[in-house]
Amino acid sequence: MKLNLCGGLAVFIAGLTTIRAHAEVRVPTLIGDHMVIQRDQPVHIWGDADPDESITVSFQGASASTKPDEYGRWRVYLPPAKTGGPYELEIRGTNTIHIKDILVGDIWVGSGQSNMGFNVARVDHATTELAGADQPKIRLFHVQQKASDYPLDDAAGASWAVCSPESVKDFSAVAYFFGRKIQDDQKVPIGLVEAAFGGPAEAWTSLRALGDDASLMPLFEARAKLTEDETALILRDNIWQHRSDVAKAAGKPIPPAPPPRAGLALFGPANLFNAMIAPLTPMRIRGVIWYHGESSSDPVRAPYYGRVLQTLISDWRAHWGEGDIPFVVVQLANFGGGDPNAWGLVRNAQLRSVSVRNTGLAVTNDIGNPDDVHPTNKQDVGARAALVARAIAYREQVKYSGPLFTSATLLQNRVRLTFDHTEGGLVFRDHRPYDFEIAGSDGVFLPAEVKVEGVELFLSNPKVTTPLRVRYGGYHGLPGDLYNGEGLPAAAFVADIKN
Repeated sequence: MKLNLCGGLAVFIAGLTTIRAHAEVRVPTLIGDHMVIQRDQPVHIWGDADPDESITVSFQGASASTKPDEYGRWRVYLPPAKTGGPYELEIRGTNTIHIKDILVGDIWVGSGQSNMGFNVARVDHATTELAGADQPKIRLFHVQQKASDYPLDDAAGASWAVCSPESVKDFSAVAYFFGRKIQDDQKVPIGLVEAAFGGPAEAWTSLRALGDDASLMPLFEARAKLTEDETALILRDNIWQHRSDVAKAAGKPIPPAPPPRAGLALFGPANLFNAMIAPLTPMRIRGVIWYHGESSSDPVRAPYYGRVLQTLISDWRAHWGEGDIPFVVVQLANFGGGDPNAWGLVRNAQLRSVSVRNTGLAVTNDIGNPDDVHPTNKQDVGARAALVARAIAYREQVKYSGPLFTSATLLQNRVRLTFDHTEGGLVFRDHRPYDFEIAGSDGVFLPAEVKVEGVELFLSNPKVTTPLRVRYGGYHGLPGDLYNGEGLPAAAFVADIKN
């Protein structure tokens, strides 16, 4: 056997070249021109360099020096920075990096799936919204959509941009309208980070956090089935493609396409966390907006969504290491498609998330589209999320929530419902109380007659003599119609009725 020593030597030299190329001081894409630094927190700057390198970071008159660890990773902390800007930051080693046009304010991460990723160019009145999008005190960072089997240390390919009609048109509309409201309220610079991709909740949660909860094992079983079925589905798709090509060549109708396959990478537990959240966690932030649930609204995942969501919140907080950072959860809107039972379980889980400290719910049950899972009114979603953030993150004394279900009790032949956040009473804006339904032992939900008595509702239907369950919230695609006196909509829910 003859060894190719020349080839091996070439590979070795190429490896040395790569190491030398990374020996210069380097910072991740989160640290760059136009960035935002979180106010009221120590300024955290990090990167990599040769292990023997000496690095000095200077910002706003303060400096700190350090050396990398054995893997070349380094980090420094400087005192909290003065709000405002623009400022400059300098990093010195064998090379010098100058970061320009830095603002100091609040950073919010907008994450979830396609409704969070729904961009400004597609919303209602997009032309008008884009015309007013020159917002130099708002900065945008769009994490590239990708998946990874292990945690990445950089959101490669992304960079900070000053908010403008051009930079925001492909950016998250919910995050932008949220940020615009917060900037107007707080009068400080706002950094918005979009990390959105279409995968289930377990894909956004670290493997360690998922593995620590044995009750979530069925999600790994679902993953196993997905991988086991993939080969057969690829063969199915290849056969369809061949038959389609033959039909097209013969001028015949193309056979119906098979259902699309679920993306293995997108549905892998922790894969989106690894690629799109882990690189963000060294950055100090003000809070998170979470708009998600559609990919988990199936019979397998929906029953576990509540557990996964609370695990995700705890997991992210642990990785950021900033205590109970505020989470604004957006409840899914009214929609006429999909599995209504699974949709209800996910929305119930989102409602229950408010029991977690520093978590609030933005309700969209009245502004969805019965025929489209991607409603185009993102202005109200962002505004409602901002109202929640003003209460839970900025501690403003504002009315931020519509009625939230607390209990259902059977009193003779009527169901009594109680709610939190009933300021100003309970109001049916369009006089459509039939959105409330009750079910008996057969599990069939029927419209209920509803009477408002003070801040409570009483439901009945003569065909349901012993009500066991109650639900509310656009299960047939119709918008919800219950509000409090502040004009804020009631959250969707489904619940057992207590005797």
